[in-house]
Amino acid sequence: MIYVDADACPVKAEAERVATRHGVRVFFVSNGGLRPSDSPLVETVFVPEGPDAADMWIAERAGPGDVVVTGDIPLAAKCVEAGARVLRHNGEALTRANIGNILATRDLMADLRAADPFRRGGGRGFTRADRSRFLDALERAVRAASLEKRR
Repeated sequence: MIYVDADACPVKAEAERVATRHGVRVFFVSNGGLRPSDSPLVETVFVPEGPDAADMWIAERAGPGDVVVTGDIPLAAKCVEAGARVLRHNGEALTRANIGNILATRDLMADLRAADPFRRGGGRGFTRADRSRFLDALERAVRAASLEKRR
């Protein structure tokens, strides 16, 4: 299965396309505001409003043989720990080998922003190259997860 943290996710259409091609169920998890898909493989899950409700729903279900798409680093860490394959929207794989450093960097940056209220955040925008890398990475992750499920 593919679980997508769908709030502000720029690659929902790509996730649906890959899921359809492989015959894999995909869950778009959100607090609301999503248009449901016509595909029988796509389920739109609306969770109650509240902090991290979508993250908790995904973290409780994702495990070995599943793919999670999220930009939320704490959620990614939980899913990696549970054995799921995790991708960021730009196609970057989050794994046991790199999630600790990424989580520590996220926490450090949050502390720096809190210490300096005039510090401007924001990174570069989402590009076509990011979308392309995501499609390629999701294709590979779904194939690998499918093989993992068969074992």
